[in-house]
Amino acid sequence: MTSFLRDLSLPAVAAGFLAVLVSYAGPLAIFFQAGASAGVSQEMMTSWVWAISLGAAVSGMVLSFWLRAPVVTAWSAPGTALLVTLFPDLSLNEAVGAYLTAAVITLVIGLSGSFDALVRAIPRGVAAGMMAGILFQFGASAFTAIDGSPALALGMLAAYLLGRRCWPKYSLILLLLTGIGLAVALEGASLAGLRWELATPQLIKPEWSLAATLSLALPLVLVSLSGQFLPGMAILQGAGYRVPARPVLAVTSLASLPMALFGGISIVVAAITAAICAGKDAHEDPGRRYVAGVFNGVFYLVGGLFAGTIVSLFTSLPVAFVAVLAGLALLGAIGGNLAAALEQPKGREAALIAFIVTASGLSLFGLSSALWGVVFGLTAHLVLDGRIALPRARPAADGEKAS
Repeated sequence: MTSFLRDLSLPAVAAGFLAVLVSYAGPLAIFFQAGASAGVSQEMMTSWVWAISLGAAVSGMVLSFWLRAPVVTAWSAPGTALLVTLFPDLSLNEAVGAYLTAAVITLVIGLSGSFDALVRAIPRGVAAGMMAGILFQFGASAFTAIDGSPALALGMLAAYLLGRRCWPKYSLILLLLTGIGLAVALEGASLAGLRWELATPQLIKPEWSLAATLSLALPLVLVSLSGQFLPGMAILQGAGYRVPARPVLAVTSLASLPMALFGGISIVVAAITAAICAGKDAHEDPGRRYVAGVFNGVFYLVGGLFAGTIVSLFTSLPVAFVAVLAGLALLGAIGGNLAAALEQPKGREAALIAFIVTASGLSLFGLSSALWGVVFGLTAHLVLDGRIALPRARPAADGEKAS
C-alpha cells in the first residue's frame, strides 16, 4: 500500500475517470437498446448497470494492483449488441443462464493457457495495425462531430491543443471540464434533475436451454475473445506490459459469474478505454500507470453504487461531447499504434492490411472487424514473409510488467 501511495498521481486518477466516463457515455447506450428490446423495467435496467459496473470495478482493481499494469476491464460491448437481436424471443432467465455458461467456457480457455499462445503468435506490427484500426473510427468521429455541433467540438479541440501546449500532463482534465462547461452552455445539457440514489440489485433465476447456449453463450465467448480480449491484450503488449492472458481471463470470468445473476453480461478486458490508461497521458513512467487501472475500478464502483444517478448524468450529455472526448483522448494511442505498425519495412504491408481491414468495420459472418484484421494481417504476413515466429522464451510471470 505504501508503494501505491507513492505512485499515486492526479493524471493517473484523471485517466481512470475519463475511461469510465467514455464507457458510460458510449457503449452503455447499446445496453439500453438491449433493455428496451427485452422490455425490462427501469429498476431492472439499474440492476444491469450495477452488475456490469461492480464486475468491472472488482476485476479491474484486483488485476491492476496485482499485475502492476493498467488492466482496464468493462462489459462485453459486442456481446451486448447480440442481445439486441435476440430479445424478446430469448427470455431474461435464459440470457442469465447463457451468461453463466459463457463465463465458465472463458474461464477454461484462460486457465488452459491457449489464449496466451495466440497473443504471442501475432506479429507486433499486425497487432498494432489492428489496434490502430479499432481506434481510428473514434479519432475520425471527433472531427465529424464538428458538422452537428461546431461550437462545442471546436471549443473542445481548442482546449485540447492549449492543454497539450501548456499543461500536457493535465490536458485531458482540461478537455473534460471544458467539454462539460460547453455542453451546458451551448448544447442545453442540464444536470438539474440528478439525484443521489443507491441502486437496488435484482436477483434473476437462471434457466438453461440449448437454443440460448447456441444463440448467445457460444457467440458471446467468440465475440468477447475476438473483439475485446484480443485487442485489449494487444494494447497492453503494445504499451510494453508483458501481462499474461491466463490471470486476466480467469479473474474476469470469476467476476462475471456472480454478476450474471443480477443481469450483468460478461466482464472482459476493455479495448478502447484501455488505451487511455495505458498511454503517456496517464503518467510518463509506465511503472506508475497501473494507478489509472485501479482508479478506473474505483470510479466504476461508485458508478455501480449510484447506477441510476450515473446513468442519468452521462445520458444527459450530448452525443457530440462523447465523440469529441473519446476521439481526442485516444489521439496519442492512435499515433503510437500507427508508428509501431509501420516501423519495420519488412512487415509494413501486412500491418497496413490489418489496419485497413479493421478500420473498415468488416463483420463477415457476424465476427468483429478486429478478428478479421488479425486474420488478413496474419495471412499477408505468411505470404510475404513466409512464417509466423512463435516465441520460445518462458512466459512472463504473473506480476511481470514493463520496466
